[in-house]
Amino acid sequence: MPEAILSASEPIVSVIIPVMNERRTIARVIREASRVHNKTEVIVVANGSTDGSSAIARRCGAHVIEYPSALGHDVGRSIGASAAKGQVLLFIDGDMVISAEALRPFVQAVLTGGVDVALNDYSGPTKKRVVHSVVLAKHVLNAMLQRSDLKGTSMTAVPHAISKQALEKIGAAALSVPPLAHAKAVHYGLVVNAVHRINVGKLNLPRAERERINPLETLIIGDHLEAIEWLTEQTDERGGFEDQQRKREWAR
Repeated sequence: MPEAILSASEPIVSVIIPVMNERRTIARVIREASRVHNKTEVIVVANGSTDGSSAIARRCGAHVIEYPSALGHDVGRSIGASAAKGQVLLFIDGDMVISAEALRPFVQAVLTGGVDVALNDYSGPTKKRVVHSVVLAKHVLNAMLQRSDLKGTSMTAVPHAISKQALEKIGAAALSVPPLAHAKAVHYGLVVNAVHRINVGKLNLPRAERERINPLETLIIGDHLEAIEWLTEQTDERGGFEDQQRKREWAR
């Protein structure tokens, strides 16, 4: 059992992992997560798991929060964040084995780099004739937030890390809609930067059955629309952009 988890009565880092039927990878994911800092707690939010993932996570020393029904990864992150005790919250997935060395830049950016939200510097494939709608949605939201420099990076993608102060600012509930949490972080003036690149496109295993029943693309596009609606409510119908010389009233 990892010493980092056992000795972390006051953890510096909380690693939050939503899990549903990840017995093939969860032990390795927890092992790497526990190595990101010498004071780390690992929180596994097991929801709808029926393959023994929860038992494996407990044996590996993780704090397991268990629900019999599937909640979705984003809701799992929100629940895990509410239980976290660390100064830095690192979010990863239970089906992606990412080394501790690759995860540490996200933690360090928040701990020592003055960053509130440390994003994965992965924008998805854009040099294509037809760009995926989710990639386009991320670029559009960042443009509306006047952060085109972020390109297609987003709190929708893992890994990413946030400070405890950022969590208090945007609210744990917002994490259940990642583009909304992203929009709130930028709009509230938090320091949001892309800090390290991990190509999760190659790590994310296709799930044909899930995509057939509930296509993830549709869900993520809807989340971005919710974020855009929130942003216009905070600014105006043009999201804070000027109408310049256009005289709309003349067209009536």
